[in-house]
Amino acid sequence: MEYELAYKFINLGVLPAWLLLWFLPKSRVTEVIVHSGFYPLLFGTVYTIFLVRGIFFGAAAEGAGMSDAASVAAFFSHPNGVLVGWVHYLVFDLFVGAWIGRDAERHGFAWYIRIPSQLFTFVFGPVGLLIYMTIRKLKGVGLALNENHASA
Repeated sequence: MEYELAYKFINLGVLPAWLLLWFLPKSRVTEVIVHSGFYPLLFGTVYTIFLVRGIFFGAAAEGAGMSDAASVAAFFSHPNGVLVGWVHYLVFDLFVGAWIGRDAERHGFAWYIRIPSQLFTFVFGPVGLLIYMTIRKLKGVGLALNENHASA
């Protein structure tokens, strides 16, 4: 398998969702594609394929596993393991970015709060979520993640 090509396609595959979140956050297209199960199912399938290749078909480094730090490092030392990890990051970062968009809309936050938080989530994952949660706290919304309650 050409791992670099797979890496490029995976990155290009997630980019439309982020562009929709940034430029058409209230669009029906964004609702159908990004705020549905489409991306989690698509990238979950890709993730599972790479994971199965690594576990059952030898696309893993010697000593790879999840039982200790050394075996995890070995897992990610193989290109297939890198793709497993990368898809994992991408799907969860997109999930968080989409949640930020919905939550910001629910609380009436302006685009200049939502988009930087989403940009940092896109590039640095947890940093974007940290920024957004800090903004939520400072704006009096609180830290509760229960979507049925406005604040806590």
